[in-house]
Amino acid sequence: MDSVSGQGLYPLHRTKTIHLVRHAQGLHNVAREKDQSGAYTSPEFFDAQLTPLGWQQVDNLHKHVQSSGLSKRIELVVVSPLLRTMQTAVGVFGGECYEEDEIDVLPPLMLANTGNSSCPTISSLNCPPFVAMELCRERLGVNWCDKRRTVSEYKPLFPAIDFSLIDSDADDLWNDYARETNEELAARGLEFLNWLWTRKEKEIAVITHSAFLLHTLDAFGDDCHPSVKSEICRPFDNCELRSLMIVDKSMISSNPSTTDYPGRIPPGIDAPSDDGNEENL
Repeated sequence: MDSVSGQGLYPLHRTKTIHLVRHAQGLHNVAREKDQSGAYTSPEFFDAQLTPLGWQQVDNLHKHVQSSGLSKRIELVVVSPLLRTMQTAVGVFGGECYEEDEIDVLPPLMLANTGNSSCPTISSLNCPPFVAMELCRERLGVNWCDKRRTVSEYKPLFPAIDFSLIDSDADDLWNDYARETNEELAARGLEFLNWLWTRKEKEIAVITHSAFLLHTLDAFGDDCHPSVKSEICRPFDNCELRSLMIVDKSMISSNPSTTDYPGRIPPGIDAPSDDGNEENL
């Protein structure tokens, strides 16, 4: 059937929906438009924060995920541990402004004015869990905008983000002399997708970066119509959200179905035959 109609069937529990988001506009993005050659390598843009326009983009996407009902379906938010991605993540998928009486209930997602944002404290009330993950970082090395701060610096600013999956307090992955290759970046992206399969959540938001998305997604869609391949692999704009379904065609997924129901219940003399052949229908 696949070769005839281009359609396919897969068990629901062997699929997972991921909502991919590139971070909103950062200071380094603006500088790159003015200086194509050296802006990203300047220490001035170390762990670049969002611009005022970037925060407007975040607000617009937040309104979209609320009005579309997407915010109620997402079970987990995975975010690259850099300032611009975490600002985007909490602004888009976080709660409204933090109320002081929440302090004894649960920590906020982000403190006010983090990254000179002039943004109020963002609540974690009625939000999915947020977890920081190194595998979905931007291409590593050389560019100062892609070097992260220590986890110790981030934790007080983003109290409700879980940093427990990050092994080192300092950024041991970044260096100032070698840039990660396309092949290395793509391999890391596939490792990240495999990690997603180990999660029990079925609908996950991922807030990450342009090069990471581009080289990770380029590995997919070769078995599709060229227009579908193009839709999967085209570059992301700042604060663009794109929803994809990944399918486990192997046996990586170990989670059983939560909706399938065995028909031969209860046992007894009127129980249906085990044989599902057409003759016994």
